[in-house]
Amino acid sequence: MRLARPALYALVLPAIVLTMSACTETPPPDTAAEAVDADPQLLYWDTLQGLCGQAFEGRVVESVPPDDAFEGQRLIMHVRSCDMAEIRIPFFVGDDRSRTWVITPTAAGLRLKHDHRHEDGTEDAVTQYGGDTEGRGTATTQDFHADAYTADLVPTAATNIWTVEVHPGAIFAYALRREGRRFRVEFDLTAPIGAPPAPWGG
Repeated sequence: MRLARPALYALVLPAIVLTMSACTETPPPDTAAEAVDADPQLLYWDTLQGLCGQAFEGRVVESVPPDDAFEGQRLIMHVRSCDMAEIRIPFFVGDDRSRTWVITPTAAGLRLKHDHRHEDGTEDAVTQYGGDTEGRGTATTQDFHADAYTADLVPTAATNIWTVEVHPGAIFAYALRREGRRFRVEFDLTAPIGAPPAPWGG
């Protein structure tokens, strides 16, 4: 379910307070509304919430080097659950329902994690990697830089930058880049499909 604006204010008011250090009181609702409409990350979060409950098919548009795991597979993303603290987006590759992208707000910005599960719902050995934004990004595009946990878990991913784009009425894109590796998959937001089964462990 998409959050109503009052609920979204409840999510972002603490961040607004931190950035308004000269103030001694919580900003009034009008100020909160203005902050939501001006902050690209809040607009981005609101746009993601607008997709909640919907699923879309996609295709790989870039893969360097090529990844055989995606070749000939039906690709589906499903904005399955949304609340004030978390948006969960399962990503299915054919019959493999092991992947879920998890986006959460932090005191400094937004965080992307990759929740990988086995078919019985248990966590994969390589899971919960990802990173945080290092700037405000834009209302449509956010970059997530690999964190220390990721560097320890998967050393080759220490310099990863993941990008998640949401262009309303056009595409949702998930991309990865680092030296020697580029990957991008785009989903058609103009053609929603029926909700797929739950992800493994979901």
